[in-house]
Amino acid sequence: MDSFLSLFDPSQPDDGFDEESDIRNSNSNSSDSITQSSNQNSSSESELDGQNNKIIIDFDQGVLPPEPQLGNIEYKLKLISPSKQRFEHLVTQMKWRLREGHGEAIYEIGVSDSGHLHGLNEKDMNASLCTLKQMAHKLGASTSVLRRKYVAGRRSVAEVLVRKIPDDQHNIEVRVAVLGGADAGKSTLLGVLTQGEYDNGRGRARLNMFRHMHEIQSGRTSCISHETLGFDSQGNIINYKYNEMMTAEEISDRSTKLVTFMDLAGHRRYMRTTVQALSGYSPHYAMLVLSAGGGFNGTSQEHLSIVRALEMPFFVVVTKTDITPPDQTVQELKNLLTSIGCRKVPFVVTNTDEVISAGSNQFSENIVPIFCVSNVTGSGLKLVTRFLYVLSPGISNLEKERLEQEPCEFHIDEIFRVSEVGPVVGGLLVKGVLTENMCMKIGPLPCGRFHSVTVHTIHRNKAPCRVVRAGQSASLSFTPNQILPTLRSGMVLLNDTGTDEPYGTLFFQAKVSVLFHATAIYVGFQTTVHIGSIRQTAIIRGIMGGEKIGTNDSASVMFQFVGHPEYVRAGMRVLFREGSSKGIGVVTQVFPLNRIIGQN
Repeated sequence: MDSFLSLFDPSQPDDGFDEESDIRNSNSNSSDSITQSSNQNSSSESELDGQNNKIIIDFDQGVLPPEPQLGNIEYKLKLISPSKQRFEHLVTQMKWRLREGHGEAIYEIGVSDSGHLHGLNEKDMNASLCTLKQMAHKLGASTSVLRRKYVAGRRSVAEVLVRKIPDDQHNIEVRVAVLGGADAGKSTLLGVLTQGEYDNGRGRARLNMFRHMHEIQSGRTSCISHETLGFDSQGNIINYKYNEMMTAEEISDRSTKLVTFMDLAGHRRYMRTTVQALSGYSPHYAMLVLSAGGGFNGTSQEHLSIVRALEMPFFVVVTKTDITPPDQTVQELKNLLTSIGCRKVPFVVTNTDEVISAGSNQFSENIVPIFCVSNVTGSGLKLVTRFLYVLSPGISNLEKERLEQEPCEFHIDEIFRVSEVGPVVGGLLVKGVLTENMCMKIGPLPCGRFHSVTVHTIHRNKAPCRVVRAGQSASLSFTPNQILPTLRSGMVLLNDTGTDEPYGTLFFQAKVSVLFHATAIYVGFQTTVHIGSIRQTAIIRGIMGGEKIGTNDSASVMFQFVGHPEYVRAGMRVLFREGSSKGIGVVTQVFPLNRIIGQN
């Protein structure tokens, strides 16, 4: 393994090619000044990224951080006529970078391993891009130039996205939760993005997002709806306007990258549904939508606090800029993000080059990109779609492989009944790999036990598939004519091993921190608890080491579910809220219902 990693050691020569003498000569005098600016510019960046070990790509700084050994970013000074052996080595290196980025890798051409932007002349750049394309073709991948910037006169550097769909997937998927207050324009924005037609200023674009008549009548989303936006290998948008007869299944089949939006309710009445979706579906990113005229209202602030509590990277879209200038709302947002309690770095995106920088910086959870758009005129929408194109799932490759090797655990979030099919459950596969005709156990039942079932068919993104892997959402149906228990949201599907019998629980202990409470929390306090797809009222039965806990206090707390048993395991994240009171924590111990109680 050490010998393999040594292939990618930045201390080794970049490509086995010597740097051109004129590059070395022309930059020898400026290297000191570049290094000095590097120290000044990268000091704040290193403080920003130190904990995340992520790299920030910004050509405007004149220098990049040194090439990282891990991750999906690769620097190449030039790729000109490599030998056969060298070419095979470069292909192996690209394969490793693609695995690190879940099918996406970023190549910086014309950049040395130290991060200096040497640049290449037109002939060498074209030759290097051609070699890179050949390397990608060998792996069945595609390349697209994200941006090209000129340095030192006629020399240029290029940033290239290499994308290869994993063999076990139709496309690369990114889940984005859409948040914001009522009347901010969330559904209208999604309607414009997914339908490909601008709004008429009276809400026409949002009609396709609604699922119930009362939503159409009131204009307010009350439940979770899923919409998709696809991109081909060159970054072209694939949505319902791609051709006249486009369906969701065709969008999925034609796309190499698929962005799945979860349109969540903005009204306070449906806050529990919104929190359940954030907790249960584990989206990769959150998109906070604000109205230029409405400002940063109470619901938007609460959504932001929940996203931060869940440690989810997010970006902001300010809509309705054709009616009201966004300056005041953007300034209000900047003040909030840079406050002591938040400590984020707002980054207003105004051009394509800044989009690419924002996409790279998004991995560092301190950067918050801000877009100003109009759904009527289309202003700023191209920047948003380009940003979505360069976003990639944030989970590490090692973590993904570890989760896939564990036993299956599917969290049920929604239940449907389809004619001629029967009950269908939708949710997220948290661990393992789930296939058709797999024997599973579903529960817990009111007695705490689990019931054996067989998965019949699987659908992802409204299209049939044969396998689901950890971190992917799907809908499942069961073998016809088999006996099913009463299904409810919050149940789980587990591997039917035939040995260890899973059981539900009413009592669990968690290490919690109170984010806000007007006074203090005492024993007997009732609150709504969110654990994955679980949403149920629970009572605090004990506070270890004290009688109460208040804002910013931490303690080990014993919870009891009020209604029925749930499947909870140690290490799961807990979020509880009641009115304006909020807290987060982690499950530390579970007390399952024993078999005697289950039989009685």
